[in-house]
Amino acid sequence: MLIIEIKDGEGIDRALKRYKRKFQNTGLIKELRKRKEYTKPSVRRRNEVLKAAYKEKVRMGVEE
Repeated sequence: MLIIEIKDGEGIDRALKRYKRKFQNTGLIKELRKRKEYTKPSVRRRNEVLKAAYKEKVRMGVEE
């Protein structure tokens, strides 16, 4: 459970923004989406390789 202490004179909007940022940094939503459906290890590895190849292609295109 996330706990955000509201500082003296701090508005609720500011505290809510800090809460949202802290919640996002925990990676909970990303983890839930990842667990929503099972991905075979071979498919996961293939996606990692394709992503790395794409990043390398983009990086090489920028340097040229």
